[in-house]
Amino acid sequence: MRKKILLVIPLCFSVVSPFFAQGEDMSPWKAENMQNPLFQSSLSFLKDPVPVADSEATTEAGMKPYIEKIPGTEQVFKMIPIKGGTFKMGSPDTEKGRNEDEGPQIEVEVPTFWMGEHEVTWKEFEQFALRYLQRSRKPSETLAVRERAADALAAPTNPWNILSLSHDNSGKPGYPASGMTIYAAQAYCKWLTMLTGRYYRLPTEAEWEYACRAGSETAYSFGNDDGDLDDYAWWFLTSDGTSQKVKTKKPNAWGLYDMHGNLSEWVLEQYAKDTYAQRKSGTFAAPVKPPVGDGFGQVVRGGNCEDDEAANLRSARRSRSVAAWQAQDPQYPQSIWWMTDAPYVGFRVVRPLNPPETEEEAKQYEADPIIWLEYAEHNPR
Repeated sequence: MRKKILLVIPLCFSVVSPFFAQGEDMSPWKAENMQNPLFQSSLSFLKDPVPVADSEATTEAGMKPYIEKIPGTEQVFKMIPIKGGTFKMGSPDTEKGRNEDEGPQIEVEVPTFWMGEHEVTWKEFEQFALRYLQRSRKPSETLAVRERAADALAAPTNPWNILSLSHDNSGKPGYPASGMTIYAAQAYCKWLTMLTGRYYRLPTEAEWEYACRAGSETAYSFGNDDGDLDDYAWWFLTSDGTSQKVKTKKPNAWGLYDMHGNLSEWVLEQYAKDTYAQRKSGTFAAPVKPPVGDGFGQVVRGGNCEDDEAANLRSARRSRSVAAWQAQDPQYPQSIWWMTDAPYVGFRVVRPLNPPETEEEAKQYEADPIIWLEYAEHNPR
């Protein structure tokens, strides 16, 4: 098992948003840590985005699919426009395999957004998580402000045991990144926003289900017959319990791959059995209960390669993270970045047509920098 090391990167960008510090006593924290760009709102990086064909739109009608290339790398991924609309969230009482936390069904209006056509791959994620992009930069290279900030952003420490898991595929092209916490996924989104100038984040639970259903009201995006599941999903009966390359099964009607199976995916929601009962009909853009820190109880969606029950891969199925996902992590405190026992969890990114207008709104979607500060204090250089 490889020893975990905290990566502390020398800072070359020091503009800090005052928003995150409001109401907080920052005196105990080291000044050098306080300057980390994790404290800066992503909204400050949306001016003059890196040019990418078809990536800009001001109206829903003007949205097109586009290919994003992570600046400084050869890694690309496709973003699919998802037109906003109203749908029934949750499952009806008559649905086979239904759980109580999937109801009561409620109509939810979802604003327009783009979504990654597949889960974030290891080749994409490792540019941030393992510092591959920063390490590949030439010493004499002149960096833009956004690149210097992205390089200085707090990044995951080396993972415990992740690389030795039975179905880890890090380093292999086309395989989905897995085993990260929701905090690491949120930090990746911020890093990607800094590099591109486009606002990337995790999907809300409502956005995820809306995109998964792709206009359907059936148990699966393709209908009610789980006999067709093998055509669309990597699950235990088709994968032998290991994750597989993205885009190797059929997509849903909106062109999204692996919404059923392969990896369960992080969404921005703190789990509660009565979430839908507390939800009001109408527009639902932000999480009802945003994820809280690096603890457990956050929602994941979509089923995964280890599920051996078809019902676990339904569009409405909700699962929650649990402490057992980090049972083998010997550190204290346990990592805010990696999970030793959940290699079946990953994520995909979304980009709203209309990004947040204020830092207050943006805070609902971004990683809380105080969590990183507390972790850094327990893991000194």
